[in-house]
Amino acid sequence: MIDYEALRVIWWVLIGVLLIGFAVTDGFDLGVGALLTLVGKTDQDRRIMINTIGPHWDGNQVWFITAGGAIFAAWPLIYAAAFSGFYVALAITLIALWMRPLGFDYRSKLSNPTWRKSWDWALFAGGIIPALIFGVAFGNLLLGVPFQYDDMLRPTYTGTFFDLLTPFALITGLVSVAMLLNHGATWLQLKTDGKLHTRARNVSVVLSAVTAVLFTLAGVYLAFGVDGYVITSDINTLATSNPMNKEVSVQAGAWLQNYSKYPWMVIAPVLGIVAALSCSYFSKINRGGLAFVSSALSITGIILTAGFSMFPFLMPSSTMPEASLTVWDATSSLLTLQTMFIAACIFVPIILCYTAYGYYVMRGRIKQADLNKAHTIY
Repeated sequence: MIDYEALRVIWWVLIGVLLIGFAVTDGFDLGVGALLTLVGKTDQDRRIMINTIGPHWDGNQVWFITAGGAIFAAWPLIYAAAFSGFYVALAITLIALWMRPLGFDYRSKLSNPTWRKSWDWALFAGGIIPALIFGVAFGNLLLGVPFQYDDMLRPTYTGTFFDLLTPFALITGLVSVAMLLNHGATWLQLKTDGKLHTRARNVSVVLSAVTAVLFTLAGVYLAFGVDGYVITSDINTLATSNPMNKEVSVQAGAWLQNYSKYPWMVIAPVLGIVAALSCSYFSKINRGGLAFVSSALSITGIILTAGFSMFPFLMPSSTMPEASLTVWDATSSLLTLQTMFIAACIFVPIILCYTAYGYYVMRGRIKQADLNKAHTIY
């Protein structure tokens, strides 16, 4: 079997893949919902937009649920500390996500314009609020989360909800909003036609460029305005998980050190920027398929940049740096990681296959005439 050290890295990779899978698939669902009141000018437009994601959104959330379950099983210390510190933010996110199934199910039950408009705004909130909070959460991970451990390794969060809303975290939140709304706009280019298609193209041209600019700004801020974390003592990568068995210091520019050690990692930020600018270009020349692929690659590059910058840290502690959680000391037992790895090798390909099949079956553009067909329920 694979040894403990390798499994810890493998699960870091796998959870990263799950997060990217969620951002790329469910990301365009969130983006379309957030664009509902911006791109959709009429009730017919909005019905078309909802029907482009209607067959996929619940399946796409499998990535989110799987990532949450994987974090709980592979990194239980992360799960415990995150839910303690981000409890209010996570509750707001879940409430916002509830608006999506409610909006999809109830919006078209009545033809009353006020009823439908209210659910349109609920779907808008269900798209933009999670997008913002996910980005703010990543920003706070890079800044360090105010938590500490007692002698029994029980985590205590020492900050408040409003402490999470720092300038850097808000910038990363805006990066998340821009890239996911752009992803939604590229999806609409693939699935719609006419004026709605044109408006989606125009929005994507702008938002993809905004994503590149905000991501670059966040990178400059991270390099010169955010202190990173460095392990300054020896760490046994095969030892039983105990986050207190190390020494950590806070240093200026520490989040850039991995790029000096492993120059190939620079491909992540370059991909994030270049792919976003390519998306803007492809949207402008009406190449929707290439725009969507470029958007997905940009999302991948942006998420990988955060992961590469922080490795091996998963959740640094700004209150007690030595309590920072890393790939080496936040994981479950060897047996748990081995069992989960076998399960992942079996079920992840199955998920990929039925997801691909679902997209294949539901391929094609949705037009106004399709809304009158019996199988269209939104």
